[in-house]
Amino acid sequence: MSRHLHQSCTSFLAGKHATIDGSTLIARNEDNFVAIWPKRAAVHAADEPRDQTFISKNNQFTTTLPDHAQHYTAMPDTTPDEGFYEESGINAKNVAMSATESAYTNSLVLGKDPLVANGIAEDAMVTVVLPYVDSARAGIKRLGEMVSTTGAAETNGVLFSDVEEVWYMEIVSGHHWVAQRIPDDAYAVVANQLAIEDIDFDDSKNFMTSNHIRQFVQQNHLNPDGNRFNSRHIFGTHSADDAHYNTPRVWYGQRSFTPSAFIEPTSMDLPFIQHAEQKITLAGVEAFLGSHYEETPYDPLGNGTAAEKHRFRAVGLSRTQNSHILQLRRDVVPPLAGIIWQALGNPTYSPYVPFYATAGQLDDSYTAANEDYDGQNPYWAAKTLNVLSEQNHHQNYKLIHDFLKTTQSLGIQRVAIGDELNAPTASVLGGFNHETATLFNQAVQTQIGKLVQANAELSALTFTMDANL
Repeated sequence: MSRHLHQSCTSFLAGKHATIDGSTLIARNEDNFVAIWPKRAAVHAADEPRDQTFISKNNQFTTTLPDHAQHYTAMPDTTPDEGFYEESGINAKNVAMSATESAYTNSLVLGKDPLVANGIAEDAMVTVVLPYVDSARAGIKRLGEMVSTTGAAETNGVLFSDVEEVWYMEIVSGHHWVAQRIPDDAYAVVANQLAIEDIDFDDSKNFMTSNHIRQFVQQNHLNPDGNRFNSRHIFGTHSADDAHYNTPRVWYGQRSFTPSAFIEPTSMDLPFIQHAEQKITLAGVEAFLGSHYEETPYDPLGNGTAAEKHRFRAVGLSRTQNSHILQLRRDVVPPLAGIIWQALGNPTYSPYVPFYATAGQLDDSYTAANEDYDGQNPYWAAKTLNVLSEQNHHQNYKLIHDFLKTTQSLGIQRVAIGDELNAPTASVLGGFNHETATLFNQAVQTQIGKLVQANAELSALTFTMDANL
């Protein structure tokens, strides 16, 4: 299978003053073009054995890695034949990274600076960047240097954060990129299109770009606005796919967090930076990542017409393999700051499990190889849960809702207990992560059992029997 299978995601970012507890948040659904594509967790120890020359199995992208690597977590493909696709993680310096939000550059720009076949791509980004940076800005700088020198194989958006700052970076051509800091009191939703708008080249606190990008645009007559540098207008697309596949997800996210924003689901002018009307919670982000246009005619599980229900692409999908919220907190000691809220499969039905990122392990059940079906494995259990939950979604609504509410509370309780640990060493936190995983694995298996029983009673292959037979 080729790497295009990964090109379908939805991202969310929030600054520290926009969230209810002052933490920074970056989050993303890693979607695929197929419903089953096993993922597993990985924890890389500092300076674990590795080849200093990195060569991608996907496209032969090659780079020399620094001498020293930090501890970091990742969520790779179980089968690495097409590359690692480590996707998301937090390192020992409490820097979080999620890569990538696949996007598209217009043909005029690519005619002047084409993508590079063996340039850096999604499969390699987390592996060659996250272990080697100590801040979100440093992550952008390292990845940006690779794009500018070696080239990029894909148009991508990349999320970075640390305990103070949240950044969104967009690779907009073969050798150029832009990045914007999400204001501390704001959030952003991104869905498979270039999103960053006006760049202020005099504001280095909030913007970073590749060298000479203004000259590149000017020399090649790429700017349709003339007197402003709107990156979305210059590099992005404005197609029917954007109107029906991409922008409606942004619309629904902004409708969820900023209800008074009177915008249309197919608008090409949805703002990149938006402000929430209430403080953003983990539960709110989880609900958005699992959303499917609830309370609108466009809900595929709703009561709209057939045309309405299939008009827009939902956020939570059967094709979602890995959904994560990477939380970095400022009110705890550094070893406790990074929490990976990890859901496997479709977050419409799957719970988010909290893991401490600096731990020596997440859990053996999450790191185990799982290429073949195993109902006890968290990935396959999640997929089983997803199928059973969707089968009779309306009839089992209360059962599903109660499960998600209960597991949300369990996750919050586990973090509260973990934060009280006297000696939060990597070993202690690893043991605590194991206990957390065990509780959630048991909860998922219990929910699967309840759904099997509930769905059995709803079978169409039944008949009213005479009590005397």
